[in-house]
Amino acid sequence: MHTYRRTGRTTTRRRLGTTLLALGTAGALFLTGCGGGAGERGDSSSYDRGKGESRPDDGFPAPMPEGTGTGEQRGGQPTEGSDDFAPSPDHLSTFALDVDTASYGYARRTLEDGALPDPSTVRPEEFVNSFRQDYERPDGDGFSVTVDGARTDDENWSLVRVGLATRAAEDDSRRPSAALTFVIDVSGSMSEPGRLDLAQDALRTMTNRLRDDDSVAIVAFSDEAETILPMTRLDDHRGEIREAVDSLEPTDSTNLAAGVETGYETAVDGLREGATNRVVLLSDALANTGDTDAETILERIASERRAHGITLFGVGVGSDYGDALMEQLADRGDGHTTYVSTEEEAEEVFCEQLPRHIDLTARDAKAQVSFDPATVDEFRLIGYDNRRVADEDFRDNRVDGGEVGPGHTVTALYVVRTKEGAEGGHLATATVRWLDPDTRTPHEESAALETPALHGDLWTDAPYGLRVAAVAAYFADSLRQRDGHWTALPAGLTLSQLGDRADDLARGREDKDLYDLAEAIKTADEMLT
Repeated sequence: MHTYRRTGRTTTRRRLGTTLLALGTAGALFLTGCGGGAGERGDSSSYDRGKGESRPDDGFPAPMPEGTGTGEQRGGQPTEGSDDFAPSPDHLSTFALDVDTASYGYARRTLEDGALPDPSTVRPEEFVNSFRQDYERPDGDGFSVTVDGARTDDENWSLVRVGLATRAAEDDSRRPSAALTFVIDVSGSMSEPGRLDLAQDALRTMTNRLRDDDSVAIVAFSDEAETILPMTRLDDHRGEIREAVDSLEPTDSTNLAAGVETGYETAVDGLREGATNRVVLLSDALANTGDTDAETILERIASERRAHGITLFGVGVGSDYGDALMEQLADRGDGHTTYVSTEEEAEEVFCEQLPRHIDLTARDAKAQVSFDPATVDEFRLIGYDNRRVADEDFRDNRVDGGEVGPGHTVTALYVVRTKEGAEGGHLATATVRWLDPDTRTPHEESAALETPALHGDLWTDAPYGLRVAAVAAYFADSLRQRDGHWTALPAGLTLSQLGDRADDLARGREDKDLYDLAEAIKTADEMLT
């Protein structure tokens, strides 16, 4: 087997924690002001909040000149002077789009293993976005925008859903060619069943399904990293690729920094113009040797992303999993993460999702929701703690957003308290802004919600998809609260009641994913009672 490059760069294990914004009591949750805070993704001090003050204008997004932000953002970290402004007393909420689902997958695996997930690994938006939504899709690149909501049992409180959808994924024969660099963890911890063996099976199947004009490279890392296979077209080399996959064996410790560095070097060496170039990192993300500064790993991803447009897809495995580090890597690499624990899930990710979503339809996508101060007293975005963006940076093209491909939907849920007696009038406008993947031309799309359009009751009158999203959000909140009841989200339910809701929704459409959700909720209920 040809060896292309070897490196021994190092990093100690350091789990980069996500900020824990446990959703406490309703009174503590809904804060005054909105969106201000530091201007980068990943600054969880930038909360969304509103309390009725008026702005000099009408408070709604309007066309603005390009480049209105305060400083260039690089990979989720502010450059000098970019976070020197105070929270603004308006009714805006701004965040970068996120299609990650790893948090929910890992929570299910942890519950199946008989333990409760660490609250720091529970990200509500990833629970919500793990379930399909039936939003109307646009004809071309970009997004459709859907805004709806329903009232809860608590007086004046509502749950508002902002739904974004890209065009349907094209037939595999019509997508761009792919240049995929697989960076595979072969450290000793990957010998556990359901880790390396699962990945190898899926990669063999995927090799048979990719097109002849696609290319694959393979990097393996443990205490050092090695390019097992340079970028190779599949047309006459499928056997060589399968041989490289079969040669992978677990050994030694986990030098994640070396794996990432060699992976990106291999991807750059094999860069294909006109193709979608992507690094696919498969690991339990338990870095325990090599460079001691985890920021070294993140900066490497950020620099290669800026220079070459190479995106990262993180696939997590293992019962002991470095969730926070994998999420940070994907964020900095303009990609997303998922988690697999079964052969069925791995085949879906590698053989269905990855080829179908190779293309990009939007770069640096951000959403901004404006709540009408005439009708709204308080609001709060559920989750997206690591994806907050300063309101001033919504239209700054230098500020990093999220990368989204075809076939995706993104859902954001807001808890909203309307003013006493506000039965009519405008409630909110949601705007999504993105850059064309090729030309980087900015585009925007908006939709509005009027107060009379709120459905009468969340659990009986709301659309099916909104009820599914609500169940997922309440479940995530329960795993953060660890007491089986909620006061942060309105109309609190016990876990037992929530499991019944999930069962009812699953039976309504015979949805396996919702049956799995119901089972996870019931398992958590047994552990907490």
